[in-house]
Amino acid sequence: MKFFKNKKNLLLLALALIIGYIVYDSTSQPTVADLQGGFREVAMYRNENNTGPIVRIYAVSVEDTHSKDIRQYGDLMPYTKYGTTTVYFFDAGKPVPNNLTATEPHFEPEFAAGCIAVYRKDANGQVSLGPLP
Repeated sequence: MKFFKNKKNLLLLALALIIGYIVYDSTSQPTVADLQGGFREVAMYRNENNTGPIVRIYAVSVEDTHSKDIRQYGDLMPYTKYGTTTVYFFDAGKPVPNNLTATEPHFEPEFAAGCIAVYRKDANGQVSLGPLP
């Protein structure tokens, strides 16, 4: 096997295997589309201030309101260190807000009855999941 006797060929083979693994690993990561429960992002808000903490707020409709994947959905959402990510989960069978605002409660009060859970990841990376306060 002359192929493996040449150090250059062996190095190229090792490099090809490493690149192949990196491509496989990055394309096989779980996404929100892989979760059960019928999640659908309906609205999103992100502050325009790029010099301070980034605030992300999402409204998501859920078909299976007893889904065990609600926490995992929140964990898969974008998060920036020292920023906050908030995800409001709404029953898909009830009205869901089409737009969100920077001030709490981030949506019109008429939609509060359909909110089944709130996921929050704060500036320190601490996660909380619970009902709408």
